[in-house]
Amino acid sequence: MIENFRLKVFRTVAEHRHFRKAAEHLYLTQPAVTQQIRALEESFSVPLFDRTGKEITLTPAGTILLKYVKQMDALVARAEEEMSTLVGEVRGELRIAASVTIAQFALPRVLGGFVRRHPSVHFAIESSKTEEVIQSIVSQRAPLGLIEGPANTRDVTVEPWIDDELVLIVPASHEWDNTREIAMTDLKDAHLLFRERGSGTREIVEQSLAEHGLSIKDLKPIMEVDSTEGILASVEAGLGIGFVSRRALRRSLLLGTLKMVPIRGVHLRRQFSLVYSRGPEPTGLPGLFLNHLREEKRQEPSPSRVSATSSPRRPKK
Repeated sequence: MIENFRLKVFRTVAEHRHFRKAAEHLYLTQPAVTQQIRALEESFSVPLFDRTGKEITLTPAGTILLKYVKQMDALVARAEEEMSTLVGEVRGELRIAASVTIAQFALPRVLGGFVRRHPSVHFAIESSKTEEVIQSIVSQRAPLGLIEGPANTRDVTVEPWIDDELVLIVPASHEWDNTREIAMTDLKDAHLLFRERGSGTREIVEQSLAEHGLSIKDLKPIMEVDSTEGILASVEAGLGIGFVSRRALRRSLLLGTLKMVPIRGVHLRRQFSLVYSRGPEPTGLPGLFLNHLREEKRQEPSPSRVSATSSPRRPKK
């Protein structure tokens, strides 16, 4: 590694907000970590951490320095990646920013295939809302991102990746569990669980409601949940019904804890997309993984094939 050691200590303390935990992570003594931070503060002539509370926090100067340290880390990582390709070895750490649904249900299999080819590569996955993934790319915290909603900015390149479908789910004991289909207006009387604002899933659902003359004000939303896993668990517990990616349902359908309920005339299909900074395509390790993602896209079954292989619903009683 060619990272500046003193800045590495600073970044680790900033991440852990604790000198002892940072020392354990770096396999150093706590006095050694404290000495490095003091030397750094002396070189800048400003305090970098506020030590008055139980948990240390960054000062304004520390916040500024951390921003640039992260950018330096990204540049160093890219240099190491491109240098490693000259000797025929793929290694290094790659940070990927991904929307929550993608990070949980689409990305693990893709990562597994890549790591089997390149075992010396390590991934750092940043899972967040679509708008935060975009910000990670714009600020260069991550060279590649995967989003489930529209980018809503011209500061990044957006490339279609694989298709997805949102479906309405109910608990197995729900009155709709054997229903062939419902009307969109039937949702007015249902207790609905929504993803948080800023998520791609929430945006797609709101757009579909609007197309059918409905808004959230016309419904009975009882809770906002910040993850697909949270929606699944809440519906299984009988708290309400909600929309999730079909990709997230395999386990629940096999166990029989959840059911999909079609909505007449409504098909909430969407596309997962790749995002990266505008300009030349990523090179080095990010470029290699980008090509791996494109290869996965070519091997992805078409939506019609997925629907044809889905288990049929039971007829209405």
